Amino acid sequence: MEIFYRIYKYLIPYWRQLLLSVTFTILFSLMSGVSIYLTIPLLETLFAKSGEQFVITASQNLGFIASIKANVELALYNIIFSGTKEQALLAICIILAISYFLKNVLDFMQMYYMVFVEQKLMMNLRNNVYEHLHNLSLSYFSNEKTGHLISRITNDVNVVNSGISASFVTLVKQPLLILVFLVMSLIISWKLTLLALIVFPFVMIIISALGLRVHRESGILQELMADITSVLQETISNVKVVKAFAMEEFEKNRFMKETKKYFNTMLKLTRIRNLSSPITELLSIVAAVIIIWYGGRQVLITQEMRASEFFGCLFILFQILPPVKELASVANRLQEFSAAGKRIFEILDTPITIDNLPNAKNFVRINDSIEFKNVSFTYNKSENLTEVIKNISFKVKKGEVIAIVGPSGSGKTTMVDLIPRFYDSTYGEILFDNKNVNSFTLKSLRSHIGIVTQETILFNDTIKNNIAYGDTDFPMKKIIEAAKAAHALEFINEMPDKFETIIGDRGVKLSGGQRQRISIARAILKNPPIMILDEATSALDTESELLLQEAIENLMKNRTSFVIAHRLSTIRHADKIFVLNKGKIVQKGKHSTLLKDEHGLYKKLYTMQFMNE
Repeated sequence: MEIFYRIYKYLIPYWRQLLLSVTFTILFSLMSGVSIYLTIPLLETLFAKSGEQFVITASQNLGFIASIKANVELALYNIIFSGTKEQALLAICIILAISYFLKNVLDFMQMYYMVFVEQKLMMNLRNNVYEHLHNLSLSYFSNEKTGHLISRITNDVNVVNSGISASFVTLVKQPLLILVFLVMSLIISWKLTLLALIVFPFVMIIISALGLRVHRESGILQELMADITSVLQETISNVKVVKAFAMEEFEKNRFMKETKKYFNTMLKLTRIRNLSSPITELLSIVAAVIIIWYGGRQVLITQEMRASEFFGCLFILFQILPPVKELASVANRLQEFSAAGKRIFEILDTPITIDNLPNAKNFVRINDSIEFKNVSFTYNKSENLTEVIKNISFKVKKGEVIAIVGPSGSGKTTMVDLIPRFYDSTYGEILFDNKNVNSFTLKSLRSHIGIVTQETILFNDTIKNNIAYGDTDFPMKKIIEAAKAAHALEFINEMPDKFETIIGDRGVKLSGGQRQRISIARAILKNPPIMILDEATSALDTESELLLQEAIENLMKNRTSFVIAHRLSTIRHADKIFVLNKGKIVQKGKHSTLLKDEHGLYKKLYTMQFMNE
């Protein structure tokens, strides 16, 4: 019930539209009953003997139900049968047309307002999940499949939408229709109505048993759809690698394996879900046969009913079947709704581990230094994983250029990721002018930090919008200057639409060097006081690297910069070089000083690289 309650809370802002939908649903149900009941006077009109008049009077001696029936017939029949049979036929046709017109108008209105509420709920739910995802730390995404997250925001939200419709349309509309039809049939013949009710308990028992199975299978089905989405996303994103290794057949088999699992589970779920409908109909037909036999005797032998009443009552009872069958599927839909809601709230309930402290202040500038003080970090403390960063301490003065080198897996990227708080240190603290980095708001801190990584992150948009990421009103003059500083202007001007050229998903239409220069232009345009360059020139050829090295050096002037370097030749002029190995700083100093240590790791790395080149 908690899942239902949490989702229904999203409906509170739209209670007016929801109330209107429910109101129109009630009116629709009543009008449906009226339009069906009008078949009785129509039958009377068509099959009455020539010259026969219908005079019905209310009696004080009748029972309660019989009295209601008599008074309704008195009012209705006196209107319809006050003239000739031809006039009566015209009157009943006009009344029928009006009642069916009103019924359909009411049905349209209830559907319109319900769709409004459903779509608002879907929009808000998706927005909340998406917003929450952006507030989660990077460690969350390293443990989750992208396809699974996409599936929850798309497929699971659609299932929740179906559940809302079941809750506020089907659970209101269908029971009301059943109630209206039952009341009308009771007024006509309570005996026939009681016979019809025999089937309901059997139907509900079967529905309950099937509902539990549906809930379990629905959860499995949503997980399988997430797996399909994940494989699809991975294959499309890495299509170049797939083709390079001639793995098309492997990926086809992997995808078909997942779709087959989904097919088998869907078939199983459909089988379970659809059992309720034929069972309901079969039991209903059995009841209908008994009703026809019993009602026919009342008309032909005991003459307790008129033929028009019998056919009218039979017609009304058969109108109960569609709502009952619809209700039979509601339990299943609500179980699916619950399973999908649970998966959505698993994301929303994931705690935000990297967040602003209650009294966090805006970061303005660095006046003196950035300091790592006994900093250690592990990706999952609860699992006792090995520390990636181990008791690191150093101090960087404002404006200094710090180079970080070391073997793969030594913790270089993890260390600089602690500065913008992509992760929080497990032990120790990072200080900006002797103030803990956690005392600043995330947005203000990160807005003062520019990052260029080895893996260029570009969007399927124009070159202009990629450089001015997030600011569509940025002056074009500044964008051109940034592109020029990154030595990107020349190849941009050779593009068909220059700065308006669409570069494709992840910048696939550009070369590796061009993508990197667009990324550097973006950092230059941001003009931050702190720069982090994570192997920013590793994707460039020698010519491009030489072009960009000057731009990067100019970019780092008067800025506090952290440079993770693969090519040691690019960091000769760094103020300090930290050499990391297995999460620890094993050497530090200037390039010339470190080279003098014949047994040091830096000398070893430099010699190996020089030999390779």
